Amino acid sequence: MDLIRLESFLDNTSFLILFATLLAYWIGAVFPQAWLAQLGSLGMASANLVIAALLGARWLEAGYFPISNLYESLFFLAWGLTTAHLIAEAMSQSRLVGVCTAPVALGITAFAALTLPVDMQVSAPLVPALKSNWLMMHVSVMMISYAALMVGSLLAIAFLVVTKGQTVALRGSSVGTGSYRLQRHESLPSQIPAESSGGVAVLTRPETLALSPERLSLADTLDNISYRIIGLGFPLLTIGIIAGAVWANEAWGSYWSWDPKETWALITWLVFAAYLHARITKGWQGRRPALLAASGFLVVWVCYLGVNLLGKGLHSYGWFF
Repeated sequence: MDLIRLESFLDNTSFLILFATLLAYWIGAVFPQAWLAQLGSLGMASANLVIAALLGARWLEAGYFPISNLYESLFFLAWGLTTAHLIAEAMSQSRLVGVCTAPVALGITAFAALTLPVDMQVSAPLVPALKSNWLMMHVSVMMISYAALMVGSLLAIAFLVVTKGQTVALRGSSVGTGSYRLQRHESLPSQIPAESSGGVAVLTRPETLALSPERLSLADTLDNISYRIIGLGFPLLTIGIIAGAVWANEAWGSYWSWDPKETWALITWLVFAAYLHARITKGWQGRRPALLAASGFLVVWVCYLGVNLLGKGLHSYGWFF
């Protein structure tokens, strides 16, 4: 009973910390202050530790790795999201990372702690199929990959917002740091002598509008960190899908059964594989690959939560209809 009360205290504490963190990041975006950025980073780190303590207490209470029901997986996802945030923020040194990730982390914890029915929050004995070491190996890797891909997608969305209404030309490697230039497609006449017809030909030359140094640095950082975080999450997603196929063969005698969860995991893999292929092989840069990465945010949520709640399948937590 003491552990249950501790869990309740910790999940509410994580919600309050993330709410304060959200305010720090958003106010800091409007009124830039160094101490607000530091407060936001401290809040994310504190929330990460509190959620880790919650999962640890749950593990002690239930006797198994706490990732078997929706309540546990939501908090594990929130822990992974805050971890990916700390990595991205350390790489970018930009407060805009927290502006993007804090609302999502807060929404996840609010949904888990305040919205889920009580009977979906309590721990229960594992069904026979889940009594396997693959529970930790498959599900934890998948959840961490979801968290990393979400952060990468959020940064791609932020990149699209920063460069809205402009054509962005990237000059440089997609792996390293490039430089950006905004091009405004307006034509200015320039008088250039023409040899033919013995007169003056009026040629058009597009005017180029350079990014301000601040937006240049911000766009460059967002694109670069988004690419790197997705590059971290994609191999984890691949490993998680392979581990799940092996576990499915052990539990159900088939590596792949086209369960809704399996189908959407494959769709998620294809979306981010297309993004990385476009960046690495095709040389897509700027807004086009960012649009593809941004669409991945919705795809990850459908894969993780949509099919679990709305669809009937081997991976469902329940459904509404």
